[in-house]
Amino acid sequence: MPFSPHKISFLLALISGALLSISSSSWFTAWIGLELNLMSFIPLMSSKKNQLPTEASLKYFLIQALGSAIIILSSTLTLLHPKLALLSISLALLLKLGAAPFHSWFPQVMEGLNWPQAIILMTIQKLAPMFLISYLSMSLYTYSSIFLAAITSASVGALGGINQTSLRKILSYSSINHMSWMLIAMLINETSWMVYFFLYALIATSVALYFSSTQSYFFAHLINSNTTPHSKIISILSLYSLGGMPPFSGFIPKWIIVQEMITASFFLALLILLASSLVTLYFYIRLTLSSISVSCPQSKWNLVSFYPPISISSPVSSMVNLFGLLIPSALLMI
Repeated sequence: MPFSPHKISFLLALISGALLSISSSSWFTAWIGLELNLMSFIPLMSSKKNQLPTEASLKYFLIQALGSAIIILSSTLTLLHPKLALLSISLALLLKLGAAPFHSWFPQVMEGLNWPQAIILMTIQKLAPMFLISYLSMSLYTYSSIFLAAITSASVGALGGINQTSLRKILSYSSINHMSWMLIAMLINETSWMVYFFLYALIATSVALYFSSTQSYFFAHLINSNTTPHSKIISILSLYSLGGMPPFSGFIPKWIIVQEMITASFFLALLILLASSLVTLYFYIRLTLSSISVSCPQSKWNLVSFYPPISISSPVSSMVNLFGLLIPSALLMI
């Protein structure tokens, strides 16, 4: 995604639409912000040189238009049946968010995008629906729908990424799994899910920027890429951090949510979320072991190995994903 003037203007309009939805005082203004956000993201996704981003943008537009139509339909039910209207609005926002069981479009759209667009889809595009879900008054119907969506997202995000070799699909199913932690956190504490979302967005962005710098879209690209061993180790540790392995940075938000769930007596949900996290760590470790054991094939007479220079994303990725290692020493100093 080159930084041309019209791309920058669409990106600013996209951020403005998300902020308008977050700061709105009525559902009509929130709907306008969602539509502005949608119509600004479509030009950023489409490309004349490749049909896959164009196909992904069409799928994304149809799904988001369906969610907006459900929100408009539910607004007519507000006076007749307020609880049913809130339930339908929550389901529409979960559809826009890509949470299970409305998740099937999310990996397909992610597969057709380049890494810069994938970063926007995983981070900025989730801001407005997540905040609007947190603004809902928690009736029994709304509470049950969010809780069931969180449990389903944990299971789907863990099991869906097991047999995947596409890095974009792995990150998409990982995003669905992380969404379950944020949805559960919404039911307990509003501040904790914001902290989780901020740290997840930071880690996922650093991982995707590293993959973008090496032009890696499948795991075979990581194995066969002509990169330094230092860069390969950074990619492995970044995936571990995204999976939430202690003591990396991705473990910190999960640690916070685990403490909140224990305090709120969400023991069964905590068991399911922890089991799903173990499954995600399993396929991360299985993929990274092959990257360690298999090196790039080179000719025997090529005595001098050439490695491209390390891009700026490598130190940024290592700093973001490894600062969790410094926390125990910082606590000892205190």
